[in-house]
Amino acid sequence: MESSEEKVVAVIMVGGPTKGTRFRPLSFNTPKPLFPLAGQPMVHHPISACKRIPNLAQIFLIGFYEEREFALYVSSISNELKVPVRYLKEDKPHGSAGGLYYFRDMIMEDSPVVESVIDALVLFLLTEAHRRYGGMGTMLVIKVSADTANQFGELIADPITKELLHYTEKPETFVSDLINCGVYVFTPEIFTAIEGVSTHREDTANLRPVSSFEALHSVTRTLPKDFVRLDQDILSPLAGKKQLYTYETMDFWEQLKTPGMSLKCSDLYLAQFRLTSPHLLASGDGTKSATVKGDVFVHPSAKVHPTAKADGDYNAKLGITILGEAVTVEDEIVVTNSIVLPNKTLNVSVQEEIIL
Repeated sequence: MESSEEKVVAVIMVGGPTKGTRFRPLSFNTPKPLFPLAGQPMVHHPISACKRIPNLAQIFLIGFYEEREFALYVSSISNELKVPVRYLKEDKPHGSAGGLYYFRDMIMEDSPVVESVIDALVLFLLTEAHRRYGGMGTMLVIKVSADTANQFGELIADPITKELLHYTEKPETFVSDLINCGVYVFTPEIFTAIEGVSTHREDTANLRPVSSFEALHSVTRTLPKDFVRLDQDILSPLAGKKQLYTYETMDFWEQLKTPGMSLKCSDLYLAQFRLTSPHLLASGDGTKSATVKGDVFVHPSAKVHPTAKADGDYNAKLGITILGEAVTVEDEIVVTNSIVLPNKTLNVSVQEEIIL
């Protein structure tokens, strides 16, 4: 990392249809990474953040969705940002680190590697910190409340050098209020570390016979050698070895797992638009157009009646309602805190129901 002219490749892990089932029904007809947040596909926000990285050469999306599901979006965003964006489909799940290694030949054309991204300014600061530290990798971390920390990967970092000293994934007992944000900058040496895990796993399996009891109860034994997890297999073993460092962010960070969280995350992005991209937000005083209060995004294809009122505060709503594709809600019908699956017509008001 000595040269400021080194090229950067961004890699965003997007998972696949067997993941993110808690996001249903929103992911029934749209891959989760393409579901809109604040008017743009979810993956659009990290991709846009990547665009501001100095010396960015290419952006890869890695997952196991069908290529046709991403083809149109990848083509569109490549033209929009003037940066090559490519979707790479895994033949099977390889794990968060194994997926990187599987496509190492394509990724290694340039270096270093950025895996998963968020806000543009935060990402820039992360890459700058990585250059200062001079290690193999730098991970983005954030402080959360002690009662929620065990839902994530907890870690301990040196308060002076910021070296990663200890890492554990979702511990049963409290370790630290510092958690892993899932955003990293790596040098190409990460591929050597991943290869080492696979080789060690294969060698261990061949060293001695394993009893049927061990085979049934050993988690490591059941993992294929090419399935490598970034957290358990890379971060934990390398912690405290002066190879990994941390950068703490004070910006917003959320884990989007459920449909309800899409509202909160959209609100966070819309609030950010107010500061960074106000032209994306709708406006109106109720004279010739709708009355708009707060941070609101109106899609170009949407038709809003001049008498309508749009309020950007999602907290003001009585509950979270999800309407599936081709759902019709007739006049004067109220739908509150309900989920309605596709192709239904509502002619009576519903509250706290799931309409199948």
